[in-house]
Amino acid sequence: MSTVKTRELKDDAVLNIKVNKTFYLMSKAALFNSFKDLHDSKLDPQEFVKSIVSKKYEEMTDEERTFYTLTLLIGEIEKQGVETNAFIEKEMSEEALKEALTKQANDSSEG
Repeated sequence: MSTVKTRELKDDAVLNIKVNKTFYLMSKAALFNSFKDLHDSKLDPQEFVKSIVSKKYEEMTDEERTFYTLTLLIGEIEKQGVETNAFIEKEMSEEALKEALTKQANDSSEG
């Protein structure tokens, strides 16, 4: 039987990762795609998210774990962005926001 080397973070490791706008937008697009793939249109989006985060990680499907992980990643990026005053705030309609996220998701999947 052959073996391969793998890496795993130490239990007490905490990393600070630098993220640029492109990576942030790609991550948001991935989260949006994951949401579109998982979300049952009969459910209110907030109820859908609550249903996932109320589950234990071990009880989630692979798709739900992906969504949850991306949500945590985006949340941390945005938390650090707010703390470092790295955001420009804009106002747009919900429809314009949906169109912008869809375009980002489509652009990132083509690239």
